[in-house]
Amino acid sequence: MDTPNDLGRPLNADSTEPLHLQLREHLRAQILNHSLPPGTSLPSEAQLQVRFGVSRSVVRQALGALEMDGLILRGRGRGSTVAPRREHHRLIHEISGLSTQVAGTGASVGTEVLSLTEQPADAVTAVLGTSQVLSVERLRSADGVPIAVIHTWLPLPRFSALTVGDLTDASLHAVMKSKFDVGIVSGKRQIRAVPGDEHLMSLLALKEGSPVLLLEGTSYDADGNAVEVFSTWHHPDHVVFDINIQREPAGSDGTGTGDAPNTGRPRSRHPGQAGDAVAARARQLSVELLQMADSLENPG
Repeated sequence: MDTPNDLGRPLNADSTEPLHLQLREHLRAQILNHSLPPGTSLPSEAQLQVRFGVSRSVVRQALGALEMDGLILRGRGRGSTVAPRREHHRLIHEISGLSTQVAGTGASVGTEVLSLTEQPADAVTAVLGTSQVLSVERLRSADGVPIAVIHTWLPLPRFSALTVGDLTDASLHAVMKSKFDVGIVSGKRQIRAVPGDEHLMSLLALKEGSPVLLLEGTSYDADGNAVEVFSTWHHPDHVVFDINIQREPAGSDGTGTGDAPNTGRPRSRHPGQAGDAVAARARQLSVELLQMADSLENPG
C-alpha cells in the first residue's frame, strides 16, 4: 500500500515538548485514525528527516517508541510498516452485549465488578419505573487488555438478589435470563465521542482527556418494560462499532413502510431504518473523534 504524500502539519520547533515526542505522537495519531492503515509503508528515515526537518536521531527515537507500542513493524532493509491491529468488533444494532460478541471471536473475556450498590432513582434511571435502582460498575477486558467500563442501572427490587459473584467474568444479560428469567428483546442506543475523566482513563490505561466511544441505552423485556439503563465507555484503540445495513422495502408510495405510532414503548422497526440512522451517526462519530483528538492536542 502506498504511503500518503501528506502526513500532516510540521512539528513545532518552539515547543517545550521534545521533537522526537512530537513526531511519535503525530505518527501515532495518523495510525490510530487510519490515515495510515495497517500494512502501510512509512516513509524512509531519510524521507522523514526531510519532511519534518529533524535529525536522524529524532526520527529513530520516534520510530523506536512506535515499535515498542506495537504500532509499527521495523525490519532491516525493508523499512517500517504499520502493524496489524487487534480490534474487537461490536455489532451495535444487535441485542447481544459486548461480552457475548467478543467471546464469539475466540478472545478470552474477563469482567471485574468494581461496585454494586443501591441508590435512589434519578432523571436518567426514572425510565425503570422504580424509586430505587441497583447500580453496577464493571471493567471488561479481552485477552487481558481493558476494553470497556460499563455502568448499568437495574430496577429494584426485581434484581435485588444479584451478587458480585454472579457477574464476575460473566455476561449480565445471561445472568438476567438464567437467574431472573428476564430476556432483553429490544432497546434504544446512542453513540457519541466524549473525553474521559481521570478515573475512566486509569481503568482503560489511556491518557487523561483522550476521547472514548460512549454507548448509552435502555433495554426492554418482552412486555415492553425497561429493565436496564447503561453507559459503556469503550477503548478507542481496541473496540470498533460495526453496523449491518439493509435497504428498506418500498411502501406503496415508494418511500418506505413508515413508523409505527408512538406508544411510549420501543417500536418494532425494520433493520434498514435503524441501520441507516446508525450508519449516519457512526460516520458523524468518526469526524467528532478526529476533531476532539485535535482539540485535545492543541488546546490553544
